Amino acid sequence: MRNLSLIATEYDSFDYANAHLTATAFDLDENVLYATSERKNLDGEVEVELWKVMQRKGLNRDVQTPPNVISMFTSMASSNEPDEAPQVVSLRVVAEERRIAVIMRGGDAVVVSIDEEDSPVEVEGTFESGILAASWCPDESLLVLATGDQKLILMTPTFDVLSESPVHPNEFGEDAPINVGWGSKQTQFHGSLGKSAAQAPTNVKVGCSPDDDSIPRISWRGDAAYFVVSSLAPVDSQGFRKRVLRVYDRQAALQSTSEAVGGLEHTLCWRPSGNLIACTQRFGFEGGGLGREGRHDVVFFERNGLRHGEFSIRPEHFRKGYRVRELVWSSDSNVLAVWVETEVGDVVQLWTTGNYHWYLKHEIVVPKLTSFQWHPESTLHLILTTQDAIMQRYYDWETYSSPSKPPNDTGLVGVLDGSNILLTPFRTQNVPPPMSSYQLSAKYTAEQASSLGYDVKNVVHVTFSEEGDALAALWEDGHAQIWQLNTRIGPGPGKANTTTQVWEGRVSDPASGQWRQASLHSTDASGRSWVVSALGSTPTGSKDLLATVNIDQGRTVRAESFDLPARNCRLVDSTYPVLYQTPAGAIRRLEIEDQVGSFPEFCLHAQTSRNKEDPSKTLLVGLGRSGKLYAFTPGQDTRILATNANSFTISSSFVAFTTTAHDSKYIPVSELVEILILEEPEAEAKLKDVQDKWTVRKVERGSRIVVAVPSTMSLVLQMPRGNLETINPRPLVMEVVTNDLKEGNYRKAFFSCRKHRIDLNALVDHDQEDFLRRVPQFVEQIHEVDHLNLFLTMFARGSQSPETIAKICDAIRDELEKKGRKKYINTILTAHVVKDPPDYESGLAELLTLRESDPSVVEEAVKYIIFLVDAERLFNIALGMYDFSLVLMVAQHAQKDPREYLPFLKELRTLDKFYQRFRIDDHLKRYEKALKNLSLAGPERFSEAIQYIERYQLYEAALNIWKDTDQYKAVVEVYGDWLYERRELPQAATAFIEASKPRKAMVAFEKNLQWRELFDLAFLNDVPEEEVKDMAYRVSEDLHSKKRYIEAGQVLLEYRKDIRGAVIAFVQGNAFSEARRVSNLHRHPELLDEVIRPGSLDSRAQIAEDINEMKEQTRKQRNRIQELRVRKVEEPDAFYGTEDVVMQNIDAMTDVSMAPTAFTRYTVAPTSVSRSSKKSSRSKRKAERKIGSGRKGTVDEEEYLLRSLTKLVDRFAGAREEAKNLLPHLYEFGGEHRKEGLEMQSELTAFEQELKETIEEVWTRSADGEVDPTTATAEDTWAARMAEVERSRRINPLDKVSRPDVIRGDKWRINLYEL
Repeated sequence: MRNLSLIATEYDSFDYANAHLTATAFDLDENVLYATSERKNLDGEVEVELWKVMQRKGLNRDVQTPPNVISMFTSMASSNEPDEAPQVVSLRVVAEERRIAVIMRGGDAVVVSIDEEDSPVEVEGTFESGILAASWCPDESLLVLATGDQKLILMTPTFDVLSESPVHPNEFGEDAPINVGWGSKQTQFHGSLGKSAAQAPTNVKVGCSPDDDSIPRISWRGDAAYFVVSSLAPVDSQGFRKRVLRVYDRQAALQSTSEAVGGLEHTLCWRPSGNLIACTQRFGFEGGGLGREGRHDVVFFERNGLRHGEFSIRPEHFRKGYRVRELVWSSDSNVLAVWVETEVGDVVQLWTTGNYHWYLKHEIVVPKLTSFQWHPESTLHLILTTQDAIMQRYYDWETYSSPSKPPNDTGLVGVLDGSNILLTPFRTQNVPPPMSSYQLSAKYTAEQASSLGYDVKNVVHVTFSEEGDALAALWEDGHAQIWQLNTRIGPGPGKANTTTQVWEGRVSDPASGQWRQASLHSTDASGRSWVVSALGSTPTGSKDLLATVNIDQGRTVRAESFDLPARNCRLVDSTYPVLYQTPAGAIRRLEIEDQVGSFPEFCLHAQTSRNKEDPSKTLLVGLGRSGKLYAFTPGQDTRILATNANSFTISSSFVAFTTTAHDSKYIPVSELVEILILEEPEAEAKLKDVQDKWTVRKVERGSRIVVAVPSTMSLVLQMPRGNLETINPRPLVMEVVTNDLKEGNYRKAFFSCRKHRIDLNALVDHDQEDFLRRVPQFVEQIHEVDHLNLFLTMFARGSQSPETIAKICDAIRDELEKKGRKKYINTILTAHVVKDPPDYESGLAELLTLRESDPSVVEEAVKYIIFLVDAERLFNIALGMYDFSLVLMVAQHAQKDPREYLPFLKELRTLDKFYQRFRIDDHLKRYEKALKNLSLAGPERFSEAIQYIERYQLYEAALNIWKDTDQYKAVVEVYGDWLYERRELPQAATAFIEASKPRKAMVAFEKNLQWRELFDLAFLNDVPEEEVKDMAYRVSEDLHSKKRYIEAGQVLLEYRKDIRGAVIAFVQGNAFSEARRVSNLHRHPELLDEVIRPGSLDSRAQIAEDINEMKEQTRKQRNRIQELRVRKVEEPDAFYGTEDVVMQNIDAMTDVSMAPTAFTRYTVAPTSVSRSSKKSSRSKRKAERKIGSGRKGTVDEEEYLLRSLTKLVDRFAGAREEAKNLLPHLYEFGGEHRKEGLEMQSELTAFEQELKETIEEVWTRSADGEVDPTTATAEDTWAARMAEVERSRRINPLDKVSRPDVIRGDKWRINLYEL
């Protein structure tokens, strides 16, 4: 759907030099064009001048530098070729040698140095027979020549011969096909004619075209791997000479020969991409192609010499007496240029292909061409030469699309194909190219065409009006036409367009310039007044011309012409007053000549989004050749929206663009404008923040935007192969839906969401309060039951809160009930069912109400609700409403087997009311409700209720039901028994007390060792003293087993009066002060020597044993940590278990037991890829439990040792506290006890110092560049958790384990020991 648009021209005249230009060549390093001019003198020699033409930077030259001659030489002229054949066969700049090579037809190979001024001309060699054709390979490493003695010579850039062979070899080549006869004439059935017909020789005459110039042609493939030679074969037995193509490789070895093609001409060009070799063929004469007379095709060959497609060059464009001179492919292989010589001048046709159709995109009319070529690197840059001028034309791809706005946007797109403009309105039709909805034939009138040398001429540019649905076509000579298109917007029969020509004329004097772009604007709503603006330039002028023509009712009212400040400007599409862009990218207004803004580079594609209320918020967007998408508002800086864009359009409220990353993005215009009007730092930061919020949609590779149609919410894309795809991006859809909701057009919005799979919650989320107010309007517009049901169902599945869902459903249900319950019963049922939680009971109640008022529709309603809800579930809900008639109605329509439910219903009917409901609720597993009904069934059912409570553990519900009744205590006792069985002893005891069961409460207190509550309750209930003593003995034994020695001593002392047993318990609990107090209080001094003194020595021995154990552990772990840290530094791979990248795919686990290998990472056991990939859930949990176990040799060991040291510090603090209590008593006891106390204090002090030094050393951090410990993994899966563990193991363990504090103080010491 794209067209070739002429964007710039350059003209270099050589009138003053009496030149005769014949060839051009580019120096890509210096951006210089070289040209040769030749003239024959009277001596039969040819005089050659070498001209240097400086090239532009951008679309305009900064300084106009005239061409200058850098060298001149004379060579022998060849007289064997036609007069029109130039004497310069090849002109090439050899970049590596920094010299120009000129191959002359007379046989000379001339070179001229580029870097040296006035360098002498050197003749590297001469071929006496002359040179017929020459071609350099694209990388300039080889040169192929066809000489006059029919030899093919392969040479180096220094003209050393590599190979020499005849131009007409007899063999086919290395790629000769093997013919097994399949499908040939010899293998076919010939009926009564028999075998003789198969063996009869065929007599097909194959000759060349009468236009053939008999000169061979050579063309290289773009990758320089092959070249093809087209030569005229010798005369055959029938007197014909035919053109033959031969393909050679880089070593000049023949690969293949083409099949015989009648009428094949001399033209030849191999497509740079390599898939096609282009030639031309004439038909309709003896020896020519088999076809109608006058047919003339461009034909294609493959590398193997076989034909592969063709297209007609449309000879009807020319009058009789024409021939095709040359073919040239553009450097990107997209455009084929055809040079046609006619009786009155030359024409260059530019052809492109898409969807297997060839389009004639452009025609260039030149009085007399001498050469033409494409730029070798810059795509779509064409260089033409006449005898006295060099014309350079710059093209680019442009889509001619209608800028019409909603609601009248047609989505019209025009495609040029010869004299036809192919129109397709994408609002109503998506017609794949090369077809179209309508073909507009844009031709000159008969009077104007008769004065030209050709009957038909191509349009150079097409533009659409924003209002009025019209099209303007502009020809390069200034001729223009305006057509009223009358595009059908809505569906229906008839043509897509009904065109009417409104005006035809010229935008200016025919001799004043060459025109390349037009713009059309309607000045009134009736479509009768128009303004056509045309942009062009004169060949030698330094400024562009802008012509405007005012038309009223088909007549020219006023015509004006303006000079623009520079050459090669560009009109900004669909702007009035006219905006134009200079070659530097500046955007200017025509009338007041002020600069609106500027793009950093020239942007061929530029569009505007006008804000009529505030012109300062008008948005201008442009796409440069670099792929950068720019945007600015008047008076503000330009911002880059993307750096990899390949197409864009402004669709109503969005800037949509595609990227080379195969994405399409959508930027809200209002949001973008608000950012662009901000100041520099704030705007840049805001733009970066919002880019991630832009809607992104993946598209097919290479997709480009054709047109956007806001009214149909569509964006049309074209794929690289030419086919079209219409998508409906969510932003465009939501824009239309939002506008419809604002206008209260709920029906259109609903169907748009339904068609494009938009969540129907959008109808409510737009404005919930407004929707609730307009519920009657919503129901009035969307009156179909199925659509209402769909809305309620989808709305309930959305992200709304249950309260919102209930509110909307109730509002719609109320409105439907007003309109008629009978008609909308299904929707009313849906409104009940989709709530969260569903209100099934209310839905079934609706059926009961409907059964009384309209029994005729009940059956369908029941079937519908069964469709919404599972039949079994609905049966249970109806049963839970205790209405047997409703149950039977649901069961019958659900097609349940009567044998399944009738016996149960009959049994229920025989029971009394509450017991019947109890059975129903129990059947439905509504246990609490069943218990409530059972409690109402009478006191005689209480024992059954107790069993029911115990069966389903309904204790809390039972307490609420029987509260303040005579049976309450019995329920509490049952509850207490249940708590006792669950070992919730404190709560069980409280329950037993509430139930007046003190004995059970005492048992619970005793089991839980709550001895204070136990004895308090025992005394309150006058328990005998002997029983209390027995109870005290049992409790003390249990406390002693739990190492609660001090509490055991209290129980023995207070409730059993066992002084000795109490003192022993106190000593075991290290409560020596309490033991001495009790023994002295109760006058038992013998206990001091018998129990307390020996007990103190036992405690001292236990503390010493603990200190020695802690000391040994500290030293071992300290040494191990040092060893691990040295290993981590010296052997990190072995420590962390880093795998060799080369061996990642090797499975280290086998069926045979094996020693640990390099694959051992975190355990000493071998692991494998295969085993780890098949882990079960159990093995995964086991692996997680192993993490952090601290097994020796694993990376977790250091962390485990640090945590162990932390626990050791806490253990030492406890031992020190025990020593603090024991030391005073050892000192007071004197003698051996004092000596032991002194030793214990010294041991504790020494170990305290050692432990502090260990902690200081271990927790000293080294600068080892550990991993940041703050990094976390968000995903909570087993693989993610294991990955997090693996990452965390690289973290320094010191970051995981906090350093413990060893508080060194003297408060626990006894200073008298040291005196």
